[in-house]
Amino acid sequence: MEFTGLPDLASRRVGGSVLWANDELFAEKENLVRATEPVFQPATFGHKGQIYDGWETRRRREPGVDAAVIRLGLPGVVRGVVVDTAYFTGNYPPFCWVEAAAVEGYPSPAELSEADWRTVVPRSPLLGNTKNPFEVADPQRYTHVRLTIDPDGGVARLRVHGTPVADPRLVDLDSLDLAALENGATIDGCSNMFYSSPANLISPGFAAVMGEGWETARRRDDGNDWVSVRLAGEGVVRLAELDTSHFKGNAPGWASLSGLTGDEWVELLPRTRLQPDTRHRFPVPGDLPVTHVRMDVYPDGGMARLRLHGTLTSTGRRDVVLRWFNRLPDAQAVAVLSGLPPSEASALVAARPATEVPPL
Repeated sequence: MEFTGLPDLASRRVGGSVLWANDELFAEKENLVRATEPVFQPATFGHKGQIYDGWETRRRREPGVDAAVIRLGLPGVVRGVVVDTAYFTGNYPPFCWVEAAAVEGYPSPAELSEADWRTVVPRSPLLGNTKNPFEVADPQRYTHVRLTIDPDGGVARLRVHGTPVADPRLVDLDSLDLAALENGATIDGCSNMFYSSPANLISPGFAAVMGEGWETARRRDDGNDWVSVRLAGEGVVRLAELDTSHFKGNAPGWASLSGLTGDEWVELLPRTRLQPDTRHRFPVPGDLPVTHVRMDVYPDGGMARLRLHGTLTSTGRRDVVLRWFNRLPDAQAVAVLSGLPPSEASALVAARPATEVPPL
């Protein structure tokens, strides 16, 4: 499925967390959002039975369903969900559904039970020991999802793929990482992703191991590899960080950066020598506003992180705010306009998509 190439908004690696489950007798709920693939070792028994790398509930002896609530590490628009029942064969749930909610702040599980939950994946059959994919066609920005299994059983992982949408109230728009996934940047092209996804380059935090970066296959021609980032918004790059941490015998020898201003690509960083396993920081001269940045690596290799620190232009600021405001569910959009009379706030929300920044 094409959506599986998008970031996993629920992954523990980007700050996702399982807040609540009604039952986790056999295997803990936190396994649902582990970034690693599930593993299984036969005949490994604990005091509750076979140990599973997933979330598993007890066998139901009365009518009902089991559920788990996940806070997205990167709130955003959900494009698809994968319910992975890896290694659950005689104990997987036959059906599931997924709901999503958009909530202000950091609500408790009890408060979330009163949220306005919207169905994004209807009740659907599941197969055991399988990655079960479900496309989502909802354009709104969500902060939490709820997985319900019917009636009980085990799920190894829940992947919630989508596009992060930053809350501009929680970002310093005058000084930020323009390439950060959590700020709304995205990968919009690359030459090769044989070993790992280029989205790792712009993910939160430092890479803990080589596999959490971007690595290409070995080139056997005269070309070079590249990746292109659509910035969070139009901005001026002041400082570039090219981090080859953990890449020792397979770091690129050199790299360069270019930016798209209007329809023209301009040089931001000339071809520059890199060292293995090193965080390189380079000042970027000039004040040209750019919307995209392309990193060329020579000839190939791996990079842990790419950071592009700078400031948004007035156009970039407007686009970041409107991308967020226009994606909010109606109730949350009205809530963020709490400084306005209720009738005026409701009218602004009903008139979306807005083209000018509302009086937040």
